[in-house]
Amino acid sequence: MGNIYKAVTKSIIASPYKVRPVADLVRCKPYNEAVSTLENMPHKGARLVFKTLKSAGANALNLNKKLDEDMLYVSKIVVDDGPRMKRTWFRARGRVDMLLKRLCHITVEVTELGE
Repeated sequence: MGNIYKAVTKSIIASPYKVRPVADLVRCKPYNEAVSTLENMPHKGARLVFKTLKSAGANALNLNKKLDEDMLYVSKIVVDDGPRMKRTWFRARGRVDMLLKRLCHITVEVTELGE
């Protein structure tokens, strides 16, 4: 098993319930295939996971100069809950509801293929 290269993006204003299905599509796939899949998806979560995945790939290529993008694959993607921003939402008859803006943390680990 090769080295593990990691990238983390924290406190993104996106619900983790909407980002997780996108992350499930590219988990355990080759790096180039995962990047091309995310580039062609129309979801907001795809853009967010794409940026984090590109960052993990750049970390791998900068730390190990012998690596090529073809030698990488996505070993792990985790989408965790982040803090929730609480906002007030004014309603009829002087009432107030709480509006929860959910945030998420995305962690991507890229591993080089075993020899």
